[in-house]
Amino acid sequence: MALNKEPNPVMPLLSRALHRIRSTPPRIIASPATQPRRAAVAIIIRVTPPPSYIFPTQPSTEGGTPANVPAPSLTEFFQLDWVNAPGARPEILFLRRDKPDPTADSGRMSGSGPNTREAHVAFPGGKTDEGDEGGLYTAMRQTWEEIGLDLAESFYTPIGQLDDREITTSLGKRLLMILSPFVFLQLSPQTTPVDPSPGTTLHWVPLGALLPRPVGDGPRWSTVSVDASSRLAPRHSPILRLLVRLLVGSMKFPAILIPTSTTTSSYADVADEKAIDAKRAQLEGNGPAPMKRQHSFRSRHGHENETLKLWGLSLGMTLDLLAHMAPPGTRRGGAGSLLLPPDADAELLRVPVMAPSLASVFPRFGYPDVNFWIWVFGKRYRAVIRGWEASVLSGGTNDRRINWTGSALTTFYAAVRKALVVVIIVRAIWVLLGLFLGGWLLFMR
Repeated sequence: MALNKEPNPVMPLLSRALHRIRSTPPRIIASPATQPRRAAVAIIIRVTPPPSYIFPTQPSTEGGTPANVPAPSLTEFFQLDWVNAPGARPEILFLRRDKPDPTADSGRMSGSGPNTREAHVAFPGGKTDEGDEGGLYTAMRQTWEEIGLDLAESFYTPIGQLDDREITTSLGKRLLMILSPFVFLQLSPQTTPVDPSPGTTLHWVPLGALLPRPVGDGPRWSTVSVDASSRLAPRHSPILRLLVRLLVGSMKFPAILIPTSTTTSSYADVADEKAIDAKRAQLEGNGPAPMKRQHSFRSRHGHENETLKLWGLSLGMTLDLLAHMAPPGTRRGGAGSLLLPPDADAELLRVPVMAPSLASVFPRFGYPDVNFWIWVFGKRYRAVIRGWEASVLSGGTNDRRINWTGSALTTFYAAVRKALVVVIIVRAIWVLLGLFLGGWLLFMR
């Protein structure tokens, strides 16, 4: 296969996105007094130089890093020769967890299980502890504890924060926590050694696999099916869950297929063991909330035949990032619609480029009549979508004072709840009519 001689077209878009994220204040959602829990994740981006690229010889320290070389600024980074070399590839880090946290939203909505060969990917992160100094510290601490990657090193720089997101349950009726995504950029061409926790696999995915053509190669859309009874019926009522499953069916969330040829890592090499042990000894016990690692090195677990899917909250945050990469002037249709699944609601296809992440949280149901009644009761939801569109078209940027994603989520699931009530009543009426007609035919003969 011939080597690519042209610069990667994704690179200028990535530069634009990161500069935009750094200069744009995120929308912060304050935690209500009734639910103060918060969480944070780290969205880590790196640029992999082409294998044939030859770096100039530089003096180095004992750790093998260049000596007395200051970290480049964001603008200087995208001017480096190895970043702009033909064949250089920007990548984003996802984690595949064997056993997601069942208390977390990603764990409850996981597509992986004993009877399926598909699994979801997510970003490193977790809940905010009492001693954390803020969301940024939480993202850095959780990344160190989960995969052994120290984002406080000079090899990494925090870019900024994307908009806060609400994690809800019971069809959007109950708030679980507020999630803050933070974006980091790796400034060095080599990734520092990692030590993932047991059952965790790292997947470095090319950004081009997630971007639409002609810039990227995709994305390849799919769906993740979730049993609706897990959202609507009590966990310890098997009869009620079975009844809801028969009446309502399943929920299908949009998902992006992750290429299986991505760079993976599930364990630390023996040569890296000493470096990680030294870093662990340096970090543990320091700071107001020590970053403790309690995992040892382990053997690699194979998942060769799995289908990896990006969906749910992780998909929404990824689309928020990709939306910043849209070229200037793409407002209506264009890049915004290309980042949407092919079966997205017609209202979403009209939304400007800043809103594709809306599609990631809105499922479609397996029964067509459920989707019909959602459309019937979705007048307020469609009004929110049109308001978002008007906000972007009139002001040129998203109105930061309004939580458009939260408003759309609330109104959509309000329509879902009304639709499900109507569907269950209609189904119950048909069942009673069927029983009455069957009894009449049986006893009147």
